Amino acid sequence: MALPVPPKTELDPPRALSAAEALTPLISSTYTSPDITFYLNGRRTILSNPNPHWTLLDYIRAQPNLKGTKLGCGEGGCGACTVVLQVPDVQTRGSEKRRVKHLAVNACLFPLLGIDGKHVITVEGIGSVEKPHPLQERIAKLHGSQCGFCTPGIIMSLYALVRNVYDPETQIFRLSERDIELEGHLDGNLCRCTGYKPILQAAKTFVTEDLKGKLAEETTGKDMKLEAEGVDLVQNGYGNTVKGSCGRPGGCCRDAPSDNSSTDSKSSTSTPPTEALSILDDEPIPANLGIKGDPLQDLSVSGAAYTKPMKNKENQLSDAEVKASTSLDALTMGSRDGLPKVQFKEYVPGTELIFPHALWKFEPKALCYGNEKKIWFRPTTLQQLVDLKDVYPSAKLVGGASEVQVEVRFKNSDFAVSVYVSDIPELKETKLPPDAELISAEEIVLAANTPLTELESICNEVYAKLGKRAMVLRALGKQLRCFAGRQIRNVASLAGNIATASPISDTNPVLVASGARLVARSKGKGSFQLPMSEFFVAYRTTTLPPDAIISHIRIPLPNSGSREVLKAYKQAKRKDDDIAIVTSSFRVRLDAGGNVKDICLVYGGMAPTTKEASKSKAALLGKKWLSSETLEAGLAALNTDFDLDYGVPGGMAHYRKTLALSLFFRFWHESAVDLELGKVDSQVINEIHRNISTGARDNYNPNEQRVVGKQVPHISALKQCTGEAEYIDDMPRQERELFGGLVLSSKAHANLVSVDWAPALEMRGVVGYIDRNSIPKEANVWGSIRKDEPFFAEDKVLHHGQVIGMVYAETALQAQAAAKAVKIVYEELPTILTIDEAIEAKSFFDHGKDLKKGAAISGTLSQAFAQCYRIFEGTTRIGGQEHFYLETNAALVIPSNEDGFMEVWSSTQNTMETQEFVSQVTGTPSSRINARVKRMGGAFGGKESRSVPFACYLAIAAKKEKRPMRLMLNRDEDMLLSGQRHPIQARWKVGVSKEGKLLALDADIYDNAGYSQDMSGAVMDRCITHFDNCYEIPHVFLRGHVCRTNIHSNTAFRGFGAPQGMYFAETIMYNISEGLGIDVDELRQRNLYKPGDWTPFFQKIDEDWHVPIILDQLRKSSEYERRKKSVADFNSKNRWKKRGICLVPTKFGLSFATALHLNQAGAYIKIYHDGSVLLHHGGTEMGQGLYTKMCQVAAQELGVPLDSIYTQDSQTYQIANASPTAASSGSDLNGMAVKNACDQINERLKPYREQFGKDAPLRTLVHAAYLDRVNLAANGFWKMPRIGYKWGDYDKETVKPMYYYFTQGAGVTEVELDLLTGDHTVLRTDLVMDVGNSINPAIDYGQIEGAFIQGQGLFTIEESLWTRSGELFTRGPGTYKIPGFSDIPQIFNVSMLRQDVDGKPLTWNHLRSVQSSKGIGEPPLFLGSAVFFALREAVKAAREMNGERVDGGWKLDSPATAERLRLAVGDDLARRAEVKRKEGETSFFVTVA
Repeated sequence: MALPVPPKTELDPPRALSAAEALTPLISSTYTSPDITFYLNGRRTILSNPNPHWTLLDYIRAQPNLKGTKLGCGEGGCGACTVVLQVPDVQTRGSEKRRVKHLAVNACLFPLLGIDGKHVITVEGIGSVEKPHPLQERIAKLHGSQCGFCTPGIIMSLYALVRNVYDPETQIFRLSERDIELEGHLDGNLCRCTGYKPILQAAKTFVTEDLKGKLAEETTGKDMKLEAEGVDLVQNGYGNTVKGSCGRPGGCCRDAPSDNSSTDSKSSTSTPPTEALSILDDEPIPANLGIKGDPLQDLSVSGAAYTKPMKNKENQLSDAEVKASTSLDALTMGSRDGLPKVQFKEYVPGTELIFPHALWKFEPKALCYGNEKKIWFRPTTLQQLVDLKDVYPSAKLVGGASEVQVEVRFKNSDFAVSVYVSDIPELKETKLPPDAELISAEEIVLAANTPLTELESICNEVYAKLGKRAMVLRALGKQLRCFAGRQIRNVASLAGNIATASPISDTNPVLVASGARLVARSKGKGSFQLPMSEFFVAYRTTTLPPDAIISHIRIPLPNSGSREVLKAYKQAKRKDDDIAIVTSSFRVRLDAGGNVKDICLVYGGMAPTTKEASKSKAALLGKKWLSSETLEAGLAALNTDFDLDYGVPGGMAHYRKTLALSLFFRFWHESAVDLELGKVDSQVINEIHRNISTGARDNYNPNEQRVVGKQVPHISALKQCTGEAEYIDDMPRQERELFGGLVLSSKAHANLVSVDWAPALEMRGVVGYIDRNSIPKEANVWGSIRKDEPFFAEDKVLHHGQVIGMVYAETALQAQAAAKAVKIVYEELPTILTIDEAIEAKSFFDHGKDLKKGAAISGTLSQAFAQCYRIFEGTTRIGGQEHFYLETNAALVIPSNEDGFMEVWSSTQNTMETQEFVSQVTGTPSSRINARVKRMGGAFGGKESRSVPFACYLAIAAKKEKRPMRLMLNRDEDMLLSGQRHPIQARWKVGVSKEGKLLALDADIYDNAGYSQDMSGAVMDRCITHFDNCYEIPHVFLRGHVCRTNIHSNTAFRGFGAPQGMYFAETIMYNISEGLGIDVDELRQRNLYKPGDWTPFFQKIDEDWHVPIILDQLRKSSEYERRKKSVADFNSKNRWKKRGICLVPTKFGLSFATALHLNQAGAYIKIYHDGSVLLHHGGTEMGQGLYTKMCQVAAQELGVPLDSIYTQDSQTYQIANASPTAASSGSDLNGMAVKNACDQINERLKPYREQFGKDAPLRTLVHAAYLDRVNLAANGFWKMPRIGYKWGDYDKETVKPMYYYFTQGAGVTEVELDLLTGDHTVLRTDLVMDVGNSINPAIDYGQIEGAFIQGQGLFTIEESLWTRSGELFTRGPGTYKIPGFSDIPQIFNVSMLRQDVDGKPLTWNHLRSVQSSKGIGEPPLFLGSAVFFALREAVKAAREMNGERVDGGWKLDSPATAERLRLAVGDDLARRAEVKRKEGETSFFVTVA
């Protein structure tokens, strides 16, 4: 193959040679091969001259049957793209004991060139559904996969860990639970569904069970000992300690297990009355886990057989001849007396993929490939790299690509000449001197490209040998531990971090403070040194010459006996895998008298560069270190060193200054202790740390039936774990398929002056475009409730990111590049971003709905307020929340040549609306549009309406070109376009009696709708109908307002306004509590609803009211009162840490509240004469387990094993007019429709059951029925009864309920807060939820835990920010932080309500819901606010200590970020650091609540 011609680029002054002229001689002489040679899942592959714009992910996903590796964010922040690279351990190359390293890497970042000479392993390479890897099997069976989009990446991170710790010679694993959770191996992986707990449980039990007896001695102590059959799961974070049989009626999980699965049923067909088997005691019971070579299956749910094809009707025995059989992917043993039994295949290390023998002999070559736009080089020696930089200094050096690829993808940078430098041994291999020399070494020399993971290990190793002399390495290792995710640390280098010159670098402050020097090299100057203290000269600018490279970093070590201390600190929004807000490193050296001989205070995040505090150094030199005057002088000088403006780039001026002082304050104390100077307050030193998480689920289910009530794994879980589950963008490429690229507005509010498509149309691969002129004007409008949103911007744009048009091309990369090439001229207009701005401008959408109760119905509340003992008023805000489902919006449209028919595949919760609007924009009847979805990689409401336009754009283009069209949004596009949870502001006034009884409530509530209405009015309706939470208020007047602004259109999100409403209620309760001096728990208790009370929307509290029972049980099970006293005791003894604890209830209404017509569902069951069952219903699967539950309902009703029921997908050709899967009503609506269809079938089969017996298999019955010409298909339908609320109906006799029932619950959370930084950890959470009779407790537990963690994110770390110009700033994992593995409660206990206050079993027969169950997807989310309110209590304790007001005159808005928490403490450091707002100054970022 011909070698590539270098691309044409702008000349690089002062050189006169172009890239082609400069590089062509090198290509001819040195870079003679364009071939990448590697192994992929054990198969040798040679890739010649590939697309130079491809990353490793692009290549993998272009291969057939390798779709398990996902694109989640494109910036290495979510881990969905994780694969493993097998590489030789260079330390063992050439020795007899050669070792292999397994590196988890982000395929979305990793340069394709970097796999040369390596073995790439994807999730498909380690196992399949037929033969899963034990990790895949365990995560599936222990419910660690919900939507499944993140699962392959998590499995590959764990796989790398397990493979790395195995010694094939000794057959010993050096692995512990600590390694799984606390050493950062999963910090580069995110999950939005599960709440992480079941994933950790699966991983940790894999260690303790599969590797049992094969662990290194340090991990085989008491914590690892397991009883033979029943597993003690306290240490692995799943169950409670249970020793021996508990004597439970019907048996205990500790009794010797039987291999006989329970296959009996209370009824062979229809649903029996709900009744409890026994009374549950207080102790949660763990599942029964075990290892077996060949796991057994529960024949009541798996193992169905089907008859051979019927030859003729005379053959009466054909039903006995089996043609096929099925089983569930994730086999379950079923249960014994309500306790699940799970078995796993044995792990055999010798069966793993080996490192290809040929790669041990692989000799790397200098490589080069590319095209006229971009070219890649891969030198193999340092001299080759130096030569290349000499002839072409502008060449971009690429290592891990964590920074470069983000610039390419999101900043439109195009590095025409890129050089991969991570395979150069001289730059990569750090060789430590022998121990004897190391002891006396004056410096440590690091190879510049040593991977950060390896560097972290080196730091720890050297510190262990040298102790305090290597304090600089201890500090560097500490910073590296929280630097990015493990996948990035595995490939990123220190040189890359240094050369990038980020002002918030974690490592550069350490290197500057230590006096490190860089060794650089160029062809002209040879080797030379650059002091780090002089290296950074301006923003992203250094003293490194353009033709030079960094080869080594020399870090000096202090002399033995030197009185020197060096420390490093970092504060970010999230502890793990987050960029710093402020990072720092401090070094001080004292003379014999304890005076400062030398000092260096270096900060990142306080200036455009890493910066030393020069004034502070001058102020401190010569001073006695252990002196309050010295501390004071340092703080004062730092205040002048970093005098930030109010509008400083990056925002948070006050917080950043406060951190600068606080971190120095901590260092002063810590150094005094390390140097043993005298007594100081040691509490200042300790940062927030977490332990290994534990927790319990109560797995005992007294209401379990033959199929319903069993903890069956999600039916797609194993496919998701092996990468075989197919999502929209995984579907095979269609013939002549084109890809869409959206053209988005770069202004928030502007007139469109002109749009020039010509530059895009001239680009390679571009076929055409669509815009507003592609459809009739009347078709260019849509909306879920009110049609007020254009598909394409017309004369003006109304928010940043609004769609102007779509380019389509032969590849996705071509389409995306072309979309950015479209030239648009704007005329900017003023913007409205915030609720306050909308109120001032009177910018509202029509809404006009309010709630009145008591005196408000006939008049005003003035008289009611006049009778109140105290009146409290306030304004409370809660920010929005990004859905951050791992699968971004995707669609595929396949047009037919006949009749305008289209197959529309869309990642949508709403097939009917997708069908309806595709029909509109194509001018085609709905009957010719089949909208389909098999599964979504998460949705949470974000794909209920906002998914619709993407399918429509493709349909318009598909109709125009008569070719299939595909589109999957990038993460930043999705966050720009899909909207968020609504930011809401409440301006409230509440009156109470002297005893704290609520008497009157008046409030105006405003939500920020964005530029169109979407569902904002309905969100406001649910918000005000949950403003009462669980409390009776006699007189109420609530007014909802929907604000029109110039941000994206906000939309549905799990909870749909209810969490915000209940948050306002609880905030009001705290204000009253503090104002009256009444304990908040007592205040809540005094105001709880009682049966017979009426809500503000006139729904009667009835027999289903369980909140008081839940609160009572939770107080006891969580030891709430004892812990509350312990918190108070802790706070009295700790000045720099405070704890808080909160017990909060929730009441969530179930139904499509004010859209009555949506409370209906259809189902369609077809039974084939072999006995197999095809089930369709209107619900969609997004990870919540709806398909699993519906199959369980059908299997229970029809009396067949679960695997007999098959659901292919959700589509409008099977279920017409399906309501969106939302409002937590998916199981209620579709389940009853499924039951209705089953009832019809059962009625038709009744004679045959009588003929053949009640235990006859279904294949026998349907065979006979078919011969008698009985219809074996049934359409089921159900509409929710009772409901029908009409706004303004205040007559108790005529008003109908708004909600079918309430799902209720409560949570207790305890937190610890670091007052110096605002950092916190959740110590413990206990949740109790009333879910009725659960259809599948495992799925419901997953929903509870996942919703809680999502709620925790909403109320703490998830903060959306805009720029002043209206551009969304937080649009990816780099800037928007969701909770990670290390954010979950350290103890996390969850149980379901089973019994009343007297210990008697509760019944839910009165519900008239499917299987007497309750919807659970949304209700637990609000309980995440318990973290917020516990933090509020901790802050209150700090304020009291600092003499600040706590009697209701202070507030903490949501989210409680580290910034807000730290500044609310009210201490002297925060007061010193206050940044005054000057006239005309505005904050850098905008929050829009």
